[in-house]
Amino acid sequence: MINVDVYNKEGHEVEKLKVDEALFGGKVRYPLLKQAIVMQHANRRVGTAVTKGRSMVSGSGRKLFRQKGTGFARVGNRRTGKRVGGGVTFAKMPRDFSKRMPKKQRRIATDSALLAKLISGNVVVIDELSFNKPSTRDFASVLGNLNVNRSCLVTISGYDENIYKSARNIPGIDILPVTELNVSDICTRNKMLFTKEAFLNLLEKRKTGIN
Repeated sequence: MINVDVYNKEGHEVEKLKVDEALFGGKVRYPLLKQAIVMQHANRRVGTAVTKGRSMVSGSGRKLFRQKGTGFARVGNRRTGKRVGGGVTFAKMPRDFSKRMPKKQRRIATDSALLAKLISGNVVVIDELSFNKPSTRDFASVLGNLNVNRSCLVTISGYDENIYKSARNIPGIDILPVTELNVSDICTRNKMLFTKEAFLNLLEKRKTGIN
C-alpha cells in the first residue's frame, strides 16, 4: 500500500489516503511507457513538409552537353539536384507519421505512469481547490504552500474556468481533467497535483474497471 498525504491550501496535512498498487497494475511497465510516448509524439507530427524533386521543377530534360570530349565534368539535364534551380535530391513528400496502440495497452501505460509518480512520491493531493475569481497570485501561493516549485500537472475532476485562468500564466503548470490523463503529460511533468475529488474518482474508476 502507498500512503498519499492530503493537504489543505495552507500546506497543512489533513489526512492520509491508502492506495493499493494493484489498482495500477502492481508494477511499472517501462516498455509500454516508451511505446505510448513515442506514439503520442508521432501523432503530433503534421507530416505536410514538401520540397520539389527533379520531376516537379521546370526545365528541359535534355542533357546540357555531350558526355565526352568537352573537357568538362559530365552533367545531366538542368533539373538535377546538383544545379541551382534544380530539384531537391530525396525530396520530402507528405506522409503520415501516426502510430496506433490498442486501447488496453494505452490504459496500462497510463496506469504505469501514475504508479511511477506515486512510488516516487511526486503525487500531491489537495482537499479542495477553487477560487471565487481568477487569481494567479492565489494559485501561486497555494503551489508555494504545497512545495510545488517545478513543473506540475494539476488534475481536477472537471472543467473550472477560474482554475484554468489562474494557472495559465504560471510557467510549467498545466491543468487537465482526470478523464484526459495520458502518458506524455504525466511523464513530462515533475509532479502531479490532484484535487481530492479527482483522485478519489480516479481510484473508483480503477476499482470498477471503468476507462
